[in-house]
Amino acid sequence: MMDVGRHPNIELLAFAEVEDISGYVGNFKARVRKKARYIDETQCTSCGECAAVCPVVVPDEYQVGLGSRRAVYIPFPQAVPSAYIVNADECLGQNPIACGKCIEACEKKCIDFEMQDRLIDINVGVVIVATGMDVYDPTALDEYHYTQFPNVVTSLEFERLISTGGPLEGHLGRPGDLKKPERVAFIQCVGSRTENPQRGNPYCSNICCMNTIKSAQYLKDNYPGIQVTVFYMDLRAFGKGFEELLMRSKSNGVQYIRGLPGEVQEDPANGNLWITFENTSRNCLETHEYDMLVLAVGAVPAASTEVIRQMLTLSRSPGGFLKEAHPKLRPVDTPSKGVFIAGAAESPKDVRESVTQASAAASRAAILLNKSKFAVEAITAVVDPELCKMCGICAGVCPFGAIQWEKKQVAHVTSAACAGCGACAAECKFGAIQMRHFPDQAIYAQIDAILEEQPLEKIIAFACNWCSYAGADTAGVARLAYPPNARIIRTMCSGRVNSEFIWHAFRSGAPVVLVSGCHYVDCHYLDANRSTTRRIDGLWDGLEKYGLRPERLMLEWCSAAEGTRWQTIMIEAEKKRLGVTAQEIEQTRASLAQAKVPSPRNPRPADENQPAWFTCLRCGHHWSSPFGANQERICPKCRANSVRWLREAPVSVAATQ
Repeated sequence: MMDVGRHPNIELLAFAEVEDISGYVGNFKARVRKKARYIDETQCTSCGECAAVCPVVVPDEYQVGLGSRRAVYIPFPQAVPSAYIVNADECLGQNPIACGKCIEACEKKCIDFEMQDRLIDINVGVVIVATGMDVYDPTALDEYHYTQFPNVVTSLEFERLISTGGPLEGHLGRPGDLKKPERVAFIQCVGSRTENPQRGNPYCSNICCMNTIKSAQYLKDNYPGIQVTVFYMDLRAFGKGFEELLMRSKSNGVQYIRGLPGEVQEDPANGNLWITFENTSRNCLETHEYDMLVLAVGAVPAASTEVIRQMLTLSRSPGGFLKEAHPKLRPVDTPSKGVFIAGAAESPKDVRESVTQASAAASRAAILLNKSKFAVEAITAVVDPELCKMCGICAGVCPFGAIQWEKKQVAHVTSAACAGCGACAAECKFGAIQMRHFPDQAIYAQIDAILEEQPLEKIIAFACNWCSYAGADTAGVARLAYPPNARIIRTMCSGRVNSEFIWHAFRSGAPVVLVSGCHYVDCHYLDANRSTTRRIDGLWDGLEKYGLRPERLMLEWCSAAEGTRWQTIMIEAEKKRLGVTAQEIEQTRASLAQAKVPSPRNPRPADENQPAWFTCLRCGHHWSSPFGANQERICPKCRANSVRWLREAPVSVAATQ
């Protein structure tokens, strides 16, 4: 941090917080609140005279409440800038009757209680999120009596107790009476690796095992006669040199017992702790006495992570940490272009891993910043201003905020921010949005080609590019056998599947239609698959309304690694296909025709010989011709076949026959 403070190209805004971030890659706008320190950091020499006379004494956050500080303080020894801060909520005020002693003691006259918070607007090209992590609060685990017994501490509190900069200045002592403990016990996985949400989190916190092994070895090196016992479920020493450190601690006399304690009791006479546990190695129940108990608490996301996540529309893992774009190929990228993650904001990790990931994030950011232009994939959305009804639905469903819309204005897509999920195109009820790489015409053409011959033998499957489509590929690579009747139509996201695609498939004779995408927590486009669920729910209701069996429309989630699950989905889809008869297919067509369900290509005129209006998606040319004629629909101007039928005649451009 000191190197950062001295670097000429780095502006360090200490004691500040980000209030808002908007924009897109290359054009982010951040609003930062620089909090008032009430001390001029450029004039303060850190002499400490103000803190010496301050009468307010409060627990020190840096010492995890084991030490105390004044209302005028330096947050931590390596703070940059090295200047004092006045906590306005704790200070008695500048009124001389109340206090004002710090003002009188400061020879530099640095203290100014008239200071106000400042709002700073910053334009940046990329954003790196490194919000870190917090530790689990073991208060909920009543059997350890963390809040009742003073000699039960967390691993973080133990670190401060043995630190040379801690409240005991490096001398080992237990909090209850400051006596040197002769028997210390560690309990692993406190708040980690549990399926009970009331007792912790299901994930492994990564750092706990090696932190305990390091602490145990420290005690043995500095206090050779001390007895150290570690209770564990599994020890995970997977890094470079980790196993050697574990073997070294065992050879020095650290006792490792596989089994977690179920009860902790305190001896009121001396404050010692009686721990009852099941020794799985001996297959018996034992009770031992210890002077001090250390809970190796797990890691949880930092409190500020969720706020930043919502500002930048990032996705998160089930544990609450930020989720990367790809765990192997893009480990520091996020689905939002120009936003990278580093350190424990992505998952619990130690210093070495955090530094490695931070270097990778800095490199990825430098690559973008060194470019004069940013290239995007040709999968973005395009708005037809003549068809846009300015309803704003597309802006509401865009997970990346790439669509700008205001009342009585045509929606506009920022290509640099658009990720190409297609949720906006599926939601638009007026056909005003098309996807460059997966247009409606291409999907309709695939449906028609699949069901052109023997439709009763086919299953239409819409598969998400990132998970379901890759899961089908995984099943194929693994040579998993399943019925070959499914015909997969690849989409970038399940949210791209328009309701009209499914109605068209049933109109064309599809016995079963499958929509498959990422699991809820794994959506590559943040929460675009929520739109899929809502849309399919409506279609199920529609099928029931028209007298059709809703089970013919399937919605399944499958990840890229779940080849076996894709096999199971295909077997289930085939069972449903075998239950559909030719008579049911004809009944479906008749029911949809009688109910006047809109055709996926937009409702056709009752008389197909009546003139209908068309527009070319390539050159924008408009013309009219009988709907039944020229089914290939080729633009008479540029000869392109990317044509859309219009619900009504265009009013801005004169049409030519």
